[in-house]
Amino acid sequence: MVTAVEEYHNDIMKIFKEADIQNFSESGIDGYKNVPAVLTGSNWFAANKGATDSILLFSFNTEEKINKLFDLIKEYNSTLETNNPVRAIMLPIERHI
Repeated sequence: MVTAVEEYHNDIMKIFKEADIQNFSESGIDGYKNVPAVLTGSNWFAANKGATDSILLFSFNTEEKINKLFDLIKEYNSTLETNNPVRAIMLPIERHI
């Protein structure tokens, strides 16, 4: 599972291609960072303020490809000059159909 700001979309697609991840799902999401509870509690419109257009991608893949993806994301993040790194996690799947 990978999350990133929308402006990194093309770079993420290149990273997925380089990691040989050809099958994945993607969704646009609103990203929030450090939104104090006081702000969201006092104004029910606050949930729409400060959102960043982001993407969420996920893929069911081999550990080898995921390891390659993580290496490429780590390398990519080391070149960023912003405080918005690409995030990735691997979740174990205990059961599937």
